[in-house]
Amino acid sequence: MRRVIYIIVMLPVICFSQDKISGMVMEANDKDQHIGLAGANVFWLNTEVGTVTDIDGNFTISYKPSYKKLIISYVGFKTDTLTIDAPKFIHHWLKPTDNLDEVVVTSRKQATAKSYLKSQNVIIVSSDELLKAACCNLSESFETNPSIDVNFADAISGTRQIKMLGLTSPYILIATENVPSIRGASQAYGLSFIPGTWVESIQITKGAGSVVNGFESIAGQINTELVKPSKDDKLFVNLYGATSERLELNTHINTKVGDKWHTGFYIHGNTHQKKHDVNDDGFLDMPLFNQINLMNRWQYTDTRKGFVSFINLKFLNDEKQTGELDFNPDTDKLTANEPVLSGDEVWGSEIDTKRYEVSAKFGYVNPEVPWQSLGVQTAFSSHKQESYFGLNVYDIQHNSLYANAIYNSIISDSRHKIKTGISYTYDHYDELVNTTDYERTENSIGGFFEYSYDNLELLNLTAGIRIDRHNLLGTFITPRLHLRYSPWSKSAFRASFGRGKRSANIFTENQQLFATSRQINVMNSGGNIYGLDPEIAWNYGLSYLQGFNLFGRKADITFDFYKTDFTNQVVVDWENPQDINFYNLEGKSFANSFQVELNYNAFEGFDLRTAYKYYDVQTDYTSGRLERPLTPKHRIFANAGYETELKENGKQWKFDATFNWLSDQRYASTLGNPSQYQLPERTPTIATLNAQITKVFSPKFEVYLGGENITNVRQPNPILGADDPFGANFDSTFVYGPIFGSMYYTGLRYRIK
Repeated sequence: MRRVIYIIVMLPVICFSQDKISGMVMEANDKDQHIGLAGANVFWLNTEVGTVTDIDGNFTISYKPSYKKLIISYVGFKTDTLTIDAPKFIHHWLKPTDNLDEVVVTSRKQATAKSYLKSQNVIIVSSDELLKAACCNLSESFETNPSIDVNFADAISGTRQIKMLGLTSPYILIATENVPSIRGASQAYGLSFIPGTWVESIQITKGAGSVVNGFESIAGQINTELVKPSKDDKLFVNLYGATSERLELNTHINTKVGDKWHTGFYIHGNTHQKKHDVNDDGFLDMPLFNQINLMNRWQYTDTRKGFVSFINLKFLNDEKQTGELDFNPDTDKLTANEPVLSGDEVWGSEIDTKRYEVSAKFGYVNPEVPWQSLGVQTAFSSHKQESYFGLNVYDIQHNSLYANAIYNSIISDSRHKIKTGISYTYDHYDELVNTTDYERTENSIGGFFEYSYDNLELLNLTAGIRIDRHNLLGTFITPRLHLRYSPWSKSAFRASFGRGKRSANIFTENQQLFATSRQINVMNSGGNIYGLDPEIAWNYGLSYLQGFNLFGRKADITFDFYKTDFTNQVVVDWENPQDINFYNLEGKSFANSFQVELNYNAFEGFDLRTAYKYYDVQTDYTSGRLERPLTPKHRIFANAGYETELKENGKQWKFDATFNWLSDQRYASTLGNPSQYQLPERTPTIATLNAQITKVFSPKFEVYLGGENITNVRQPNPILGADDPFGANFDSTFVYGPIFGSMYYTGLRYRIK
């Protein structure tokens, strides 16, 4: 019996016009399930017209009566040529290049996809992957992904921070539909401002990103695609409740307005009003909060003329209260303004944020010359945060404007693609740090050019360069290069390098410092931003992806190594327990990251993902070269997911479990504290387990039940000096693991297509 893997190309009944064909590339299986295949090449012979299928296997390609031969290709399969006489339904099977006897391989669409064809090292996370966890907001969307590390920033705010390649989120360009969005004032809490149900997919790019998106990316890029009103459910409702008494509601309402317009109204609300103190230290284990988040999204589509546009209007109001159990903001707010005599003062904090956003995207594809397109992206945001932490006041107002125009075309044929354009950014910051006001305006204008060579199955190369003029950072050049080579079946060798430059927003990016008694010291060295110089780093990466069959089932393994070298960095020095010091790097600072990841479809419906990561992150401080605090050198990750067969009536079970193990981590030095407030040199190791079960009753209705930190791991005494919060040794930043312990949740999803 010969092994055969089938791919079906299906051109649906609904075509936008006679000059275009829409379709889906699928992997066939013995149950005839529609399994979309991402990254397949579809192009017309002897023309410059081609496309690549998206994560769901969908594609749209221009059609003319003169186009007769349609080429379908995918790495590891024989390339076939189809004869097309008219835009009709076509079913086609591709056979693999290496047939083996007596083996039949079947597979399902993966919730996380890696491309063998892209020059950049991109992991695409679909909405199916996001549903494996509660995923209430974007900061909670990476629990099942080994490429992103998630931890709490401190023991007060309940904020989760992410890391990539051993570096924190300020070194990651985080965008929403390719518009930089989590930056500046939103850096600390912005990930919690994007509800999980709004997310259609996430693209994670390791290493230097594209010059098209700006010059700030250093460790990588995370781009979030939001759900589209034309494709989203007419009505979607998600209700969530946890044993912590956290409640959430998400509602999507989408409708068609005329022939070309769709609009969607999205409502997200969450609240938590229960006081918890599991470790009996007198402080809340998680803050009390209320958030209301609204978005109105408009989509215009005219495929005949080549226009697609989106307009988004957003409003956010987020209120947090935390601190000691007995804290009452009406009577205890900023009690340091009065003499501390009675000893009855109560430490507390409030963080109130209001944010307004308006953004638009306009895209045009020339119907006559489909490889020529023009895109314009614009966004304005106003972010206002008013907050205090015990005796420390921190307020910030950040107004931001972003615009980017991109032109796409080809040189000679579709193997040679170019992108070029111009971008502009404007940022005005007004910060109050206790009694000191910091105000500045940043603006920059830049041009970019990116060339891509695509030999489809064998070689990809993307080389980009941009030049920017910044009023505070000067004029500078940003080069980036990505290379992919596939010497044999189902393989991809990748290499990349690139430069990144950014201004460090030292206060908003390190807001956990305010929940301490540390003295803030900025070592002014004559720079233009807080007296400090901009951060500059080079990132170098090597990656190898290999797909294979193991016991007749699909598997792949990836090896990644990335190195980030800073030529300048604003060092955040926690090594004196009474101070926090900011100064320019003198010496070296680097982050080395190695990861090996194995994905295996062990049997029908069961997927296993395992990974091991090693970090070597070191910086030259004034006290010498030290390992970066609270950064584990070793991490082991495992995720197992199982889905039962989908019944004709839509019923199905889904099971998912995620295990994380972290090695010990270095504490910043506490030797300057009295002995009762000193910590050991390193933390214990820690292991956590999350799990979720989903019962799908019909295409309209499903219920889920899950648990986070099921093994009930807790960090004892996460707040140093909790017994004397107004004393000299109070510090809530020494957090390496969970504080609350086990948490269980349940919810339901209801949709009308």
